[in-house]
Amino acid sequence: MPAAPIIVTALLGRADQAAFDMLRREHYPPERNALPAHLTLFHHLPPSVEDELKHRLTGATRGLRAPAAKAAGLMSLGRGVAVRIESPGLVAIRRDLCEAFAGLLMPQDAGGWRPHVTIQNKVAPSMAKLLLGALGKEFRVREVEIAGLAAWRYRGGPWELLSRHMFA
Repeated sequence: MPAAPIIVTALLGRADQAAFDMLRREHYPPERNALPAHLTLFHHLPPSVEDELKHRLTGATRGLRAPAAKAAGLMSLGRGVAVRIESPGLVAIRRDLCEAFAGLLMPQDAGGWRPHVTIQNKVAPSMAKLLLGALGKEFRVREVEIAGLAAWRYRGGPWELLSRHMFA
């Protein structure tokens, strides 16, 4: 079996994770909702970078305060809805990782990054538009806790945790 690609995510604080998971349970098609809510930094890094990645994630987190972040709005995914996350500190961490792994990034990861947590996907565009309108009426900008960073192996279904790197 070929080695599985690596996904990198920001780990959310417990209360925020619970809130985003609840939205996902309410609005994501149940047959497709195989993962907890997540904030992806990289969708596909080659397995060959595993050791270097762990080293860099440790360097980005150990003894350091978590970057400030906020749920800044909603965004349409066309066939879904996401909560847009703003965090200049997380953007800087990702930029450093992009520079470190520049020649190895897939087009999806090398292009612009729009930090978000997907709460609905793979539905008809009309359903997504309805949810965006409904959630937009009650949405309020709020702080979001970024607790750490994690690397995962992607094996087709639920992800396998490779490493966790927590902020101070």
